[in-house]
Amino acid sequence: MLVVLLYAIALAYPPAQRTEYGSLALAFLGLSSAIPTLATALVAGAIADRHDRGELMRTINLVSILATAAIAADFVVLPSARIAVPGPAGFYLPTWLVLLYPCWATIIVTSTLFRPAYNTSIPRIVPTKDLGNANGLIYGIASLVSAAGSLSVGALLTVAPTVYAFAIPFFLFFATQAVLVLLTADLSVARTARRRPVLTEAKEGFVYLGRRRELLEITIAALLVNFLSAVALVELGLYVGVWLGLSVGIWYGAIVTASTLGVATGFVVIPRFRFEPHAGRAIIALTVGMGLALLGLGLVRSIWLALPIMFVYGMMPGMIQTVVLSTIQATVPDAMMGRVFSADEVGSYALVPVGQSAGGFLTFEIGVQGTYLAAGGAIGVFGLIMAGSFAALRRLGYHPHVEEVRENATPS
Repeated sequence: MLVVLLYAIALAYPPAQRTEYGSLALAFLGLSSAIPTLATALVAGAIADRHDRGELMRTINLVSILATAAIAADFVVLPSARIAVPGPAGFYLPTWLVLLYPCWATIIVTSTLFRPAYNTSIPRIVPTKDLGNANGLIYGIASLVSAAGSLSVGALLTVAPTVYAFAIPFFLFFATQAVLVLLTADLSVARTARRRPVLTEAKEGFVYLGRRRELLEITIAALLVNFLSAVALVELGLYVGVWLGLSVGIWYGAIVTASTLGVATGFVVIPRFRFEPHAGRAIIALTVGMGLALLGLGLVRSIWLALPIMFVYGMMPGMIQTVVLSTIQATVPDAMMGRVFSADEVGSYALVPVGQSAGGFLTFEIGVQGTYLAAGGAIGVFGLIMAGSFAALRRLGYHPHVEEVRENATPS
């Protein structure tokens, strides 16, 4: 979905206005979902810990389908009027883009609700010793499907009107709904305490996270790294169209596909390194690599160099996500897990829209290359700071043969 939107917005303006106006329009895309995403992330885990997670995921996915239908309808009608908004002289937003923003915010909110429910369901089905392989396989397959979808979207954007590209996310949402309907596993939540206000229960996730210093340091790291990644990646359409000088949709689809294939490879590869006893050190090393790869994108102007760099970049978050998910699933009690994931969301994914907004404004000021150099360099430096200052994270790990999750689990 985001692949289509970033491409459409990046090319919504004439070439002479594309960097200036397009970067601001992309900033507003992030702003449109920032506040609702943050508010949703505060309570998403508490909701996952008090409702049947299977029913919850089915309902959330259905709302995503409806929001996608609304966006597709917007692109079919494509109202061409212009709305003047504050900014540089003559800056405007097409009406179709203004209508797009609340629909996109809805999709981001549903994703924020879906993730804790899904991630807490995995350890109900998979034993602790297999969590690393299971997460790697599940998300690896998902990334391969996403890569195929991105490449297909790029091809459709090259030969057909933009609206046809929405067939891909529609198919994926409907396939997800079919799997969820056929799911037979018991994902209900066993509760021993009486139900309290959702905000009260959500607060317990933050309290638990604060008590587990090593998990808190992961959240702090994610706060900055995901923010800086979003600063650069929201400009990917402009990176391809302006910095690399390629306006044909297939190239945009190719670079997104390279990243997604990298993510899939990272998911599959990292369990082979037996990361569990040294999870924290793995996260630190991968963060430094992530920054260097993003920095490299700002130093090349050839698509043939950008593609392998983008693949390597994608491997890093894929490996980090597998390590983080498996560690939380192995060391946090089931009844608390959704709230811990939710608390982590507030410090990581919930700030992605803010990073997207900042990326638009930063690109407006220093250009596409400056944005990639600044974001990549900052991530790399922060990774080195983590290595020297995040002592609890350096000690983080668990033994995969331990099946029982303890309330006061400690790192290895």
